[in-house]
Amino acid sequence: MWPLQDAQGHPAQLAGRSMWMALTAPDRGDPALRHFEAKIHWIERRGDAWHDLGPALPDLAVPYEREWAGSALLDTGAVTLFFTAAGTARAAGGYQQELWSTTAPLGADGWPRQWSFPVPSVQGYGPYYMAADAHDGAPGTIKAFRDPAFFRDPADGARYIAFTASLAGSDSAFNGAFGIARLTAQGWVLCPPCLHADGVNNELERAHLVFHGDRYYAFWSTQTVTFAPGLSHAPGGLYGMVADSMAGPWRPLNGTGLVLANPADRPQQTYSWFVDASLTVCSFVDVMPDGSFGGVPAPLLQLRLEGDRATVRTAEQVG
Repeated sequence: MWPLQDAQGHPAQLAGRSMWMALTAPDRGDPALRHFEAKIHWIERRGDAWHDLGPALPDLAVPYEREWAGSALLDTGAVTLFFTAAGTARAAGGYQQELWSTTAPLGADGWPRQWSFPVPSVQGYGPYYMAADAHDGAPGTIKAFRDPAFFRDPADGARYIAFTASLAGSDSAFNGAFGIARLTAQGWVLCPPCLHADGVNNELERAHLVFHGDRYYAFWSTQTVTFAPGLSHAPGGLYGMVADSMAGPWRPLNGTGLVLANPADRPQQTYSWFVDASLTVCSFVDVMPDGSFGGVPAPLLQLRLEGDRATVRTAEQVG
């Protein structure tokens, strides 16, 4: 899930309402099946409760099969949804991934009106990223080109989308990368990755950028099972790095890169963390204490970022 954000990355409201987006799917009894029917829904937060308001986008004759994660930008009187176009309408159940977007102007009621027909943000995968066009695969081992997250650099106003990627030209099956595309007069252009985990980890999921305290923070989620052999002790969690500019160099937060991790006895408690510019962290409950699938928003957290150190603020500190 992710909040509607303004161009600076802070949570934004629609008509005075706290709006978020989340992937949803019918309950088929097997949580793994959700990946093959996912659609983006509007989610409203009222107090401490979440309310599902239904699909964000109308049903359209699009060439992809389903919608995976992305980000939502409220800017200049319109909402732009950046999302992952997953699979292909020609054959169900594929793992193909592309970065797409659509925009809707706000109406007089402050709510998005008709969405533009979704289009690819970039064409192809470029020289820096491995193609994510395979039909067959399995979660955790497939290659990535997904999860576009908008970011505006306050230093020069340049606009970027960060995304989950796989490094091209790698000899390792564990070649996760933190992809970047920059908006130019000609459209979005793929740039070399901010960083990568070649030989270390296959997936740097939900890659996104936050500017705070004159520093740039790169965050991503990963799982223990996507680390290379010999690194099975590494915890799944929210990881991050910090730099003094978009050009880097990037330094691991807390010396190791680990920002948040699940308890050792509940390693799949929550997943898919996303940090906005207010340093609020959202995620979803993956496995409940009784071992059943969660599939619901997890309690929000609040980070404290102080240079190269990241900690979780306590309830007293937040209050």
